[in-house]
Amino acid sequence: MKRTFAVLTILSLLSCNPGSSDSGAKYITVSIAPFKYFVKEIAGDDFRVNIMVPPGSNPHIYEPYPEQINQLRKSVAYISNGFLGFEIVWLERFYTINPEMLKLSLGAGIEPILSTHEHEHSDVHAEGADPHFWVSPKCAGIIASSVKDLLINLNPEAGEEYGSRYANLISKISEMDKKAQALSRESGGKDFMIFHPNLAYLARDYGLQEIAVEFEGKEPPPSRMKELIDLAREKNLKTIFVQKEYDSKNAKAIANEIGAGVVVIDPLSEDWLKSTMEIIASLHSSFINNTK
Repeated sequence: MKRTFAVLTILSLLSCNPGSSDSGAKYITVSIAPFKYFVKEIAGDDFRVNIMVPPGSNPHIYEPYPEQINQLRKSVAYISNGFLGFEIVWLERFYTINPEMLKLSLGAGIEPILSTHEHEHSDVHAEGADPHFWVSPKCAGIIASSVKDLLINLNPEAGEEYGSRYANLISKISEMDKKAQALSRESGGKDFMIFHPNLAYLARDYGLQEIAVEFEGKEPPPSRMKELIDLAREKNLKTIFVQKEYDSKNAKAIANEIGAGVVVIDPLSEDWLKSTMEIIASLHSSFINNTK
């Protein structure tokens, strides 16, 4: 709460006195770390990237630090998710601080999955749609196209170079798309269990079924835990997935009951390609294990 007050004070001071940049660097601010990957893959080193929610933080309830606000003030563009609870609270304030920066909401190009629950502290952080679309390679292709268009708008002289890098990136995404398509052909079933439901778009786009441990955005009550254990046994699930930022105790409790393993995934990594490939590979392994 104290940090919220401090940041709000800084926001107020900066909006009254925008000042001048202390360097000639051009910044682009992105809401979460995976979006930096797309900017860097297409723009190279033409822009510095300010990540508003750094890896290891919860993007649903994060509060920015003063240095992030300072870099926001220098930014020529802001790339938002569009559905994150963090943005619902802060985004309009960011736009007030730097009204001249270009705005790109990546969620605007994605067919949303409507949320079936609200997160804890839902009076402040309610999300109308699932925000985790970047994990799906199909959605990643849309992200890459939107980022490419923004970058060319910011720096038209580099349009040809950006177009070439974009083509290389799409090639990488296409290879991952093929690997994800193979998941739906696994003979061991298409169900997987995960603590926080952050693979819903991957599941939707590739014919999989995500089973969330969270109950209405919170830790599950004992009755829900029993249901999950029974369901995991019924579907012979041998793996429980947990996002790096979340407590794994409930996932481990289920895993211990059914003799399964816990796999930690990192969808908020700056290295989108590596982390998403690891997620797909882990799902592939889990489907094979389910047949044993």
